[in-house]
Amino acid sequence: MENHNSSFSNLKSYLRALSDTPNRLARRAGSVSTSFEQTSRVRARSGGDMKRSLRWYDLVGFGVGGMVGAGVFVTSGRASRLCAGPAVVLSYAIAGFCALLSAFCYTEFAVDMPVAGGAFSYIRITFGEFLAFLTGANLIIDYVLSNAAVARSFTGYLCTALGIESKLKITVSGLPKGFNEIDVVAVLVVLALTVIICYSTRESSMLNMVLTALHLVFIVFVIVIGFTRGETKNFTKAGDQNHASGFFPFGASGVFNGAAMVYLSYIGYDAVSTMAEEVKNPVKDIPAGVSGSVILVTVLYCLMAASMSMLLPYDMIDPDAPFSGAFMESDGWRWVSNVIGVGAAFGILTSLLVAMLGQARYMCVIGRSSVVPAWFAKVHPKTSTPVNASVFLGICTAAIALFTDLQILLNLVSIGTLFVFYMVANAVIYKRYVSVGVTNPWPTLSFLFCFSLTSILFTLLWQFAPPGKPKAFMLGACTAITIAVVQIYHYMVPQARKPEFWGVPLMPWIPSISIFLNIFLLGSLDRPSYVRFGFFSGLAVLVYVFYSVHASFDAEEDGSLSQKSVELVKESIESQDHTLKV
Repeated sequence: MENHNSSFSNLKSYLRALSDTPNRLARRAGSVSTSFEQTSRVRARSGGDMKRSLRWYDLVGFGVGGMVGAGVFVTSGRASRLCAGPAVVLSYAIAGFCALLSAFCYTEFAVDMPVAGGAFSYIRITFGEFLAFLTGANLIIDYVLSNAAVARSFTGYLCTALGIESKLKITVSGLPKGFNEIDVVAVLVVLALTVIICYSTRESSMLNMVLTALHLVFIVFVIVIGFTRGETKNFTKAGDQNHASGFFPFGASGVFNGAAMVYLSYIGYDAVSTMAEEVKNPVKDIPAGVSGSVILVTVLYCLMAASMSMLLPYDMIDPDAPFSGAFMESDGWRWVSNVIGVGAAFGILTSLLVAMLGQARYMCVIGRSSVVPAWFAKVHPKTSTPVNASVFLGICTAAIALFTDLQILLNLVSIGTLFVFYMVANAVIYKRYVSVGVTNPWPTLSFLFCFSLTSILFTLLWQFAPPGKPKAFMLGACTAITIAVVQIYHYMVPQARKPEFWGVPLMPWIPSISIFLNIFLLGSLDRPSYVRFGFFSGLAVLVYVFYSVHASFDAEEDGSLSQKSVELVKESIESQDHTLKV
């Protein structure tokens, strides 16, 4: 029998493995795992166990801390000024509803399979190894780049909080533009948080609780100031008489376009699902933690949007600094801008802490599946944390944050993460209606394809069709077809299994709506986002073809991984007897 590294033991072995790539791709790319396997044998590859020390309030804290970052202080102004006007309050409510639907899909998987892998593990047990690797790779890239950008933004908000004009970044004239500002503060922040998350998840939760509480104090302060100093007439009147007035100055389309823009402020709850392996009572704590954090953040965002709309007419709001800009020109109120800088700085620290916890756990579970070196999967026996993954990604993030001005603060998570949310919503439907080896998967796959196609058609019409009655008719027809597709599928295809502990209600309607909304939001992103997604996805495919498929093939040969086989027929039975009953 070959050892695990047989394909990479020498050049001759690797060339022989490359010549066998088509066969290995056919064997491994579509291979799926099971919930039982993920919570037992695959999980054991980490050596030590992650300590179950988190409760529902820890998850709420992580969710709020991960979502309520500095981005809300900027996205709200852009959405109001450019898209929705005062109706940005409804934009936040709609975006919160979208986030809650996606959170339901994450929760069903996390309760049924309480492991640290999040979306990677969910796709792994439904659509196979290749799509799981593709989604996991995009998530890791998004996390690292976004965390580096957020860390650099901490320096700017620190200057605002301290009331100093000079930047703390060092400009090096010999480096090209965009790479010539050295940010030592960002590096120190990333390295300090890396040490904390390596030390203990419980202590990380306590720090997050403190930082989140302080951040919420500043948010409440901003809300109170807005409601007491603002005027309700700004909800319906523009500052310039030549601009459209009313609560809906840009119409219904503006509200939805605003929702697409502010939706990125909600991203962060997915990191909570990666901590499922460290939750004391997954059945009760995960639903309360994930859904509770999304609902709480939605309320806070709507109140902040209302506060901002009362402070100034929508056409006078500074799109880049809506709250601080409202006080900069007011005598006796300039100090509020400094306070907002302090609050934003705390928000950056909390969102960065949660994101770094999430990215390490994604990498840990990807390592367990042997598509990246198993070194990343190791859990330290003393700290019960994935130290190797945490340190490696922390160093990568710090290195990028040192000199690269990424300019993606508004896109805390890019198209890659919206793609992952779309995949998870598809996966939860597939898992409910398909039992491998027992039910025919093609009706479900056909439904998912048709529904996605009609959703894409609706999105294209919404974005590019000229306004008028023909557009309204085509959108209405597309909506009717989409609803009919779901209804026909609901009546004709029975569920193969129902979750024992917690499941998404109103199947398949809720995940279908989530699929539609994620496609709709994907349609609002700009061309550079798609270019970056295509580039990194292509890079991930190359890594899979030249390394990952051979590593997982070797792991299957030495018995570390299973192949898709008749053993998976037992999945619906085995999944009822895993660690949730412990």
